[in-house]
Amino acid sequence: MTNIVTFSRAIADPTRWRIARLVIDEALCVCELADILEMPQSSVSSHVQIIRKAGLLESEKCEKWTYFRISPDYLKLLQTLEKSFAATDDPAWTEDPEKKARRVAKREGSCCPGPVKLRSRTANRKPTQLQP
Repeated sequence: MTNIVTFSRAIADPTRWRIARLVIDEALCVCELADILEMPQSSVSSHVQIIRKAGLLESEKCEKWTYFRISPDYLKLLQTLEKSFAATDDPAWTEDPEKKARRVAKREGSCCPGPVKLRSRTANRKPTQLQP
């Protein structure tokens, strides 16, 4: 486990908190995160590395991609934090889950094959209905 200061720094940035929220249930690679966040891959990669170095992420290398998901050690804590604090008024906050669902649905036809071991934590739930 990491210390409280390192943990706090890892999620204190709004972009890093968005990334953490996106990978709570579903392992995503940097290019998928970049698409969802509409940011350059290099910027997203830098943010991911800060979260990873704090110990909050588990990862899986699959071909040339690395997929990241919140470590089970921090899953309940991050879910509690998300429920405990009001969402920001930034529209991206509410758009991210829909963008993520659309991006994950495109995996089969994209460059990213998806992880093998880090399966979705929502596998038993009904898939998100996407709007055309």
